[in-house]
Amino acid sequence: MAFDLNAFSPQQLDALITQAKERKTTLKKRKPLTAVRKKLTDMAAAEGYSIAELFGGGAPRAASTAAAPAARKSATKGRKLGKVAPKYRNPANKAETWTGRGKQPLWLAAHTKKGRKLEEFLIQK
Repeated sequence: MAFDLNAFSPQQLDALITQAKERKTTLKKRKPLTAVRKKLTDMAAAEGYSIAELFGGGAPRAASTAAAPAARKSATKGRKLGKVAPKYRNPANKAETWTGRGKQPLWLAAHTKKGRKLEEFLIQK
């Protein structure tokens, strides 16, 4: 943020300096973000919760510890659109499919780069 300091009166400059000093003091007193994040995560884990459960984005954690990785994995960025059936399949490896959403997989990009049409890989219903 840039200010034209020449446009300020002496009183305005004094007020700005005072506000800046107060803000600087406040920021110096704060602990680093990583330390606070670790402390909160440890406190939540000690009580049997994940951060995602406490602040949104996660389902309640099951009693077993085996469910813990799944609970953390469900908290993803962005909005969720739901599952979609695959539309395209790799003829060389039937396990490789693509829904048509997101970035094109490498196998499909390689085939289309060689001149093949996207329609050739459609899954027939």
